[in-house]
Amino acid sequence: MQAELPPRERILNTAYELFSQRGIRDVGVEEIMARSGVAKATLYRHFPSKDALVLAFLARREQRWTLGMVEAGARDRGRTPEERLLALFDVFDEWFHRDDFDGCSFVNVLLEMRWGHPLGRASIQYLENIRAIVRSMAEEAGLRDTDSFARSWHILMKGSIISAAEGDADAARRAQAMARTLIEQHRRPRS
Repeated sequence: MQAELPPRERILNTAYELFSQRGIRDVGVEEIMARSGVAKATLYRHFPSKDALVLAFLARREQRWTLGMVEAGARDRGRTPEERLLALFDVFDEWFHRDDFDGCSFVNVLLEMRWGHPLGRASIQYLENIRAIVRSMAEEAGLRDTDSFARSWHILMKGSIISAAEGDADAARRAQAMARTLIEQHRRPRS
Protein backbone atom coordinates (compact mmCIF):
# COMPACT_ATOMS: atom_id res chain seq x y z
CA MET A 1 0.00 0.00 0.00
CA GLN A 2 2.88 2.38 0.81
CA ALA A 3 4.32 1.77 -2.70
CA GLU A 4 1.11 3.16 -4.23
CA LEU A 5 1.51 6.50 -2.46
CA PRO A 6 3.29 9.49 -4.02
CA PRO A 7 6.98 9.73 -3.04
CA ARG A 8 6.47 12.67 -0.66
CA GLU A 9 3.85 10.72 1.31
CA ARG A 10 6.01 7.59 1.43
CA ILE A 11 8.92 9.63 2.75
CA LEU A 12 6.80 11.42 5.34
CA ASN A 13 5.00 8.25 6.48
CA THR A 14 8.33 6.47 6.89
CA ALA A 15 9.88 9.40 8.74
CA TYR A 16 6.78 9.66 10.95
CA GLU A 17 7.06 6.03 12.00
CA LEU A 18 10.82 6.13 12.58
CA PHE A 19 11.01 9.53 14.29
CA SER A 20 8.07 8.66 16.56
CA GLN A 21 9.69 5.42 17.65
CA ARG A 22 13.38 6.31 17.79
CA GLY A 23 13.83 10.06 17.78
CA ILE A 24 15.56 12.36 15.33
CA ARG A 25 19.28 11.76 15.70
CA ASP A 26 18.99 7.97 15.66
CA VAL A 27 17.32 7.97 12.23
CA GLY A 28 19.38 8.81 9.16
CA VAL A 29 18.12 9.94 5.78
CA GLU A 30 19.64 6.81 4.22
CA GLU A 31 17.34 4.62 6.31
CA ILE A 32 14.36 6.79 5.40
CA MET A 33 15.24 6.54 1.70
CA ALA A 34 15.68 2.78 1.87
CA ARG A 35 12.45 2.14 3.79
CA SER A 36 10.38 4.52 1.66
CA GLY A 37 11.89 3.29 -1.62
CA VAL A 38 13.00 6.69 -2.94
CA ALA A 39 16.26 8.01 -4.30
CA LYS A 40 18.29 10.70 -2.56
CA ALA A 41 17.36 13.27 -5.21
CA THR A 42 13.67 12.54 -4.66
CA LEU A 43 13.95 12.93 -0.90
CA TYR A 44 15.79 16.24 -1.19
CA ARG A 45 13.42 17.53 -3.87
CA HIS A 46 10.55 17.19 -1.38
CA PHE A 47 12.53 17.99 1.78
CA PRO A 48 15.65 20.10 1.17
CA SER A 49 17.16 19.05 4.51
CA LYS A 50 16.61 16.59 7.33
CA ASP A 51 15.41 19.52 9.45
CA ALA A 52 12.75 20.29 6.82
CA LEU A 53 11.61 16.66 7.03
CA VAL A 54 11.48 16.84 10.84
CA LEU A 55 9.39 20.04 10.63
CA ALA A 56 6.96 18.24 8.30
CA PHE A 57 6.88 15.31 10.75
CA LEU A 58 6.06 17.66 13.65
CA ALA A 59 3.26 19.29 11.65
CA ARG A 60 1.81 15.88 10.82
CA ARG A 61 2.17 14.81 14.45
CA GLU A 62 0.08 17.81 15.48
CA GLN A 63 -2.61 16.86 12.96
CA ARG A 64 -2.69 13.16 13.86
CA TRP A 65 -1.92 13.21 17.57
CA THR A 66 -2.80 16.61 19.05
CA LEU A 67 -5.88 17.38 16.98
CA GLY A 68 -6.90 13.96 15.69
CA MET A 69 -6.39 11.76 18.71
CA VAL A 70 -6.16 13.93 21.83
CA GLU A 71 -8.45 16.91 21.24
CA ALA A 72 -11.03 15.11 19.10
CA GLY A 73 -11.02 12.11 21.44
CA ALA A 74 -11.64 14.28 24.51
CA ARG A 75 -14.37 16.27 22.82
CA ASP A 76 -16.10 13.06 21.70
CA ARG A 77 -16.02 11.55 25.19
CA GLY A 78 -17.16 14.46 27.34
CA ARG A 79 -20.67 15.88 27.50
CA THR A 80 -19.71 19.00 29.50
CA PRO A 81 -16.63 21.21 29.23
CA GLU A 82 -15.23 19.83 32.51
CA GLU A 83 -15.84 16.26 31.36
CA ARG A 84 -14.01 17.03 28.11
CA LEU A 85 -11.02 18.32 30.06
CA LEU A 86 -10.93 15.18 32.21
CA ALA A 87 -11.43 13.03 29.10
CA LEU A 88 -8.02 14.15 27.88
CA PHE A 89 -6.66 11.70 30.44
CA ASP A 90 -9.08 8.98 29.28
CA VAL A 91 -7.55 9.36 25.82
CA PHE A 92 -4.08 9.17 27.37
CA ASP A 93 -5.05 6.08 29.39
CA GLU A 94 -6.05 4.23 26.24
CA TRP A 95 -2.88 5.41 24.49
CA PHE A 96 -0.63 4.36 27.40
CA HIS A 97 -2.05 0.84 27.25
CA ARG A 98 -1.48 0.41 23.51
CA ASP A 99 1.49 -1.50 22.13
CA ASP A 100 2.39 1.45 19.89
CA PHE A 101 2.65 4.03 22.72
CA ASP A 102 5.56 6.22 21.66
CA GLY A 103 5.57 9.21 24.01
CA CYS A 104 5.25 12.86 23.09
CA SER A 105 7.26 13.65 19.97
CA PHE A 106 7.25 17.37 20.79
CA VAL A 107 8.87 16.77 24.19
CA ASN A 108 11.22 14.18 22.71
CA VAL A 109 12.42 16.50 19.93
CA LEU A 110 12.76 19.42 22.36
CA LEU A 111 14.91 17.35 24.73
CA GLU A 112 16.91 15.83 21.90
CA MET A 113 17.59 19.03 19.96
CA ARG A 114 17.37 21.58 22.84
CA TRP A 115 15.41 24.82 22.98
CA GLY A 116 17.90 26.92 20.96
CA HIS A 117 17.75 24.70 17.87
CA PRO A 118 15.07 25.51 15.24
CA LEU A 119 13.52 22.07 15.79
CA GLY A 120 13.46 22.67 19.53
CA ARG A 121 11.76 26.03 18.99
CA ALA A 122 9.22 24.39 16.69
CA SER A 123 8.52 21.79 19.38
CA ILE A 124 7.99 24.55 21.94
CA GLN A 125 5.41 26.11 19.62
CA TYR A 126 3.58 22.80 19.19
CA LEU A 127 3.54 22.38 22.97
CA GLU A 128 2.08 25.88 23.26
CA ASN A 129 -0.61 24.83 20.77
CA ILE A 130 -1.57 22.02 23.15
CA ARG A 131 -1.76 24.50 26.04
CA ALA A 132 -3.95 26.73 23.86
CA ILE A 133 -6.37 23.84 23.38
CA VAL A 134 -6.46 23.25 27.14
CA ARG A 135 -6.87 27.00 27.75
CA SER A 136 -9.80 27.08 25.32
CA MET A 137 -11.41 24.09 27.01
CA ALA A 138 -10.93 25.79 30.41
CA GLU A 139 -12.61 28.94 29.07
CA GLU A 140 -15.51 26.79 27.82
CA ALA A 141 -15.75 25.36 31.34
CA GLY A 142 -15.91 28.86 32.82
CA LEU A 143 -12.75 28.38 34.88
CA ARG A 144 -10.73 31.34 36.12
CA ASP A 145 -7.10 32.20 35.35
CA THR A 146 -7.15 29.92 32.34
CA ASP A 147 -3.52 30.58 31.39
CA SER A 148 -2.25 29.40 34.75
CA PHE A 149 -4.72 26.52 34.65
CA ALA A 150 -3.52 25.45 31.18
CA ARG A 151 0.13 25.56 32.26
CA SER A 152 -0.57 23.43 35.34
CA TRP A 153 -2.77 21.04 33.36
CA HIS A 154 -0.06 20.68 30.73
CA ILE A 155 2.43 19.72 33.45
CA LEU A 156 0.04 16.90 34.40
CA MET A 157 -0.23 15.84 30.76
CA LYS A 158 3.53 15.84 30.14
CA GLY A 159 4.25 14.24 33.51
CA SER A 160 1.83 11.41 32.83
CA ILE A 161 3.45 10.78 29.45
CA ILE A 162 6.91 10.59 31.04
CA SER A 163 5.58 8.28 33.77
CA ALA A 164 4.00 6.04 31.13
CA ALA A 165 7.33 5.97 29.26
CA GLU A 166 8.91 4.80 32.54
CA GLY A 167 6.45 1.89 32.57
CA ASP A 168 3.52 3.27 34.60
CA ALA A 169 0.65 2.49 32.22
CA ASP A 170 -1.81 3.83 34.82
CA ALA A 171 -0.19 7.28 34.94
CA ALA A 172 -3.14 8.93 33.17
CA ARG A 173 -5.51 7.76 35.93
CA ARG A 174 -3.21 9.24 38.58
CA ALA A 175 -2.94 12.51 36.65
CA GLN A 176 -6.70 12.63 36.17
CA ALA A 177 -7.23 12.44 39.94
CA MET A 178 -4.90 15.45 40.38
CA ALA A 179 -6.64 17.19 37.48
CA ARG A 180 -9.96 17.07 39.34
CA THR A 181 -8.35 19.02 42.18
CA LEU A 182 -6.94 21.53 39.71
CA ILE A 183 -10.41 22.10 38.23
CA GLU A 184 -11.77 22.66 41.76
CA GLN A 185 -9.06 25.24 42.44
CA HIS A 186 -9.90 27.16 39.27
CA ARG A 187 -13.68 27.20 39.52
CA ARG A 188 -15.13 30.65 39.83
CA PRO A 189 -16.61 31.40 43.25
CA ARG A 190 -20.37 31.12 43.33
CA SER A 191 -22.09 34.43 43.87
